Amino acid sequence: MADFPITRTSQPKPKPADEGLAFGKLLTDHMFLMDYTEGKGWHAPRIVPYGPISMDPATTVLHYGQAIFDGLKAFRGADGRVRLFRAQRHAERFARSAKIMCMPELPVDLIRESFDALVSVDQDWVPRAPGTSLYLRPTIIATDVMLGVHPAHSYLYFLILSPVGSYYKEGVKPVRILASDTHVRAVKGGLGEAKTAANYAASLAGQRDAEAAGYTQVLYLDGVQRKYLDEVGTMNIMLRIGDEVITPPLAGTILDGVTRNSALTLMRDWGLRVTERPITIDEVMQAGRDGRLQEMWGTGTAAVVSPVGTLGYRGEDVTINGGRTGELTQKLYDTITGIQYGRGNDPHNWTSLVPAPRG
Repeated sequence: MADFPITRTSQPKPKPADEGLAFGKLLTDHMFLMDYTEGKGWHAPRIVPYGPISMDPATTVLHYGQAIFDGLKAFRGADGRVRLFRAQRHAERFARSAKIMCMPELPVDLIRESFDALVSVDQDWVPRAPGTSLYLRPTIIATDVMLGVHPAHSYLYFLILSPVGSYYKEGVKPVRILASDTHVRAVKGGLGEAKTAANYAASLAGQRDAEAAGYTQVLYLDGVQRKYLDEVGTMNIMLRIGDEVITPPLAGTILDGVTRNSALTLMRDWGLRVTERPITIDEVMQAGRDGRLQEMWGTGTAAVVSPVGTLGYRGEDVTINGGRTGELTQKLYDTITGIQYGRGNDPHNWTSLVPAPRG
């Protein structure tokens, strides 16, 4: 682990109880910061007490949205040790997002080292109860102070941590999702494959309307023909029709989800027929009507897998697997969480142990 300068807080916060932890409500004692200046490159990596970041009202990120982030988790196993799940792949995706958003390259190894360093310092914040974890949020924002539309010349990288509770308080529960041909999340040639703030702003109206109609999430269709499945909420979507597991391909409009990749790898390990191909909402609805749509689920860092019990489209609902969590969906959840908490075999070496905190 790199030897970054550390300034420890003089006012540590009380650690919260594991019970009742929400998502992103509490932040730990420290954060990782690093600056970029054109001509000087990335410099001054440091760990400092968590606190506000001062910005001029003309800071470019506030006006033109040049911002990226990622999200991953650290888990405390039954053995007491803390593990990061697929940290290398998250760091690589973060670097790809930076490239798409015209940001200066941030070495993947340095991103990885920042993960280990900050989690090591705030390791006491990793909760112990089953289903809980420590969420990592690496972010880069443009910090030029001027009004003008162009890639910035200065940036700030920061990493913050938040202890989070179980996504499913009462076990894995199927949700209701609404396929929308009104709202568009992304189009090819845009920002869909980057984890950037703009993509999440673009999802707010669709999510609002889905919730108003009595659904939990919105299923986005492609932005051109409005018929091919894209993403569901902030997750990738998968479904099982007959003996085929299907997920939309990575074609420039959807995020290369780390949980998506993990699920596809595991299912192929298990010998299942897995296809990455375009699939229309009409094909899915018809499969739901005639009973061939056996399972449907979203994949993402927060929930791991989120089973879909009801799919709505143009005033019609189809119920999937009697509204119950499917066998494959449950197996994926159990297998991935088992790896994350160090309970099961990790054949692909997806987890990495966080070093013990320095003196």
